[in-house]
Amino acid sequence: MNEEDPVRAWREVLAKHATTACALERELSERHRLGMSEFEVLERMVEGGQGKYRVQEIADAVHLSQSACSRLIARLEKAGLVTRRICEDDRRGIFVGITEDGRERHATALPTHRAVIGEIFGPPARETERKSAPAR
Repeated sequence: MNEEDPVRAWREVLAKHATTACALERELSERHRLGMSEFEVLERMVEGGQGKYRVQEIADAVHLSQSACSRLIARLEKAGLVTRRICEDDRRGIFVGITEDGRERHATALPTHRAVIGEIFGPPARETERKSAPAR
């Protein structure tokens, strides 16, 4: 392996990420009025199964700064998809919970999210066609 192989691999990762992020942003926005990061926040909350999350927990899970995550949560709250509450034990802390509308929006957007990811990360079409073609 020469020293250019890792650089080439890194660039492939960046290209795949950019392609996926752009496709998710476009499809989720057009079909479900959600950005990619907004969907990820709802997804983590649904998957986590907890009633409430600290903003920092969400920020860490979706790889955003706390301030960027706070702005995103404010947008989700304005849309009625999450609620924010002050932590009773630590008045500086904020808890975020997903609403029923948030769960519904996530469930509706989930097939679009999975289809985009499957299209980009799934097997190439020729491979899929060969596997599903009847044996002769």
